[in-house]
Amino acid sequence: MSTTHFGFESVEEKDKAKRVRGVFDSVASRYDVMNDLMSAGLHRAWKAYTVMVANVGEGSKVLDIAGGTGDLALAFAKKVGASGQVVHTDINEAMLRTGRDRLLDAGVALPTMVCDAEKLPFPDNHFDVVTVAFGLRNMTHKDVALKEMNRVLKPRGKLLVLEFSKVAKPLAKAYDWYSFNVLPKLGKLVAGDDASYRYLAESIRMHPGQEQLKSLMKEGGFGHVDYHNMTGGVAALHVGIKC
Repeated sequence: MSTTHFGFESVEEKDKAKRVRGVFDSVASRYDVMNDLMSAGLHRAWKAYTVMVANVGEGSKVLDIAGGTGDLALAFAKKVGASGQVVHTDINEAMLRTGRDRLLDAGVALPTMVCDAEKLPFPDNHFDVVTVAFGLRNMTHKDVALKEMNRVLKPRGKLLVLEFSKVAKPLAKAYDWYSFNVLPKLGKLVAGDDASYRYLAESIRMHPGQEQLKSLMKEGGFGHVDYHNMTGGVAALHVGIKC
């Protein structure tokens, strides 16, 4: 039986999705509050930059993978207008339900689907832009997911991967202390769950760094890939063009 990582723990591949689902089932209702607290609100600036780089306009078709509570989907819906389309997806039903309710509260109704990024239920060459924010690191087969994202993009379409990454060396010691000491305690206090935020810290360390992810995206079929470090590499936005 093949194994993969769940944070620092080695688990059977068939069990990872279930374990990740448990993490997000646990934190869904407090997810946005925790994001604001643990990033001091910076995740909002990172997402705003992602929307700017996407450069979508009226009539564009956008697929938001691991869309969670709907931050990006809501922003893109305002850009694409009535003639465009934004599809809001996540593998986790609890997160997706929270996001759908939030979108409806904002007066926005979008196609909302539970789906696995490794088996996207969309035709070839369909979307202008595909985005995945803070979700790629949780996928069991990142290479398979990236190939699927490439498949559903139109030629010259754009993939944007916003993800926690490798911080600059001068920040590493302080960042590690914060990640393994403060985050779990914050998770326990606010979300009643320290284990899920310990997993978050571990999963970031197991995720490919900037150059590794760039190579992985090229192997997935993207002819041009670049990345933008944000906040000293705490997060990075990778942009791939389907050639």
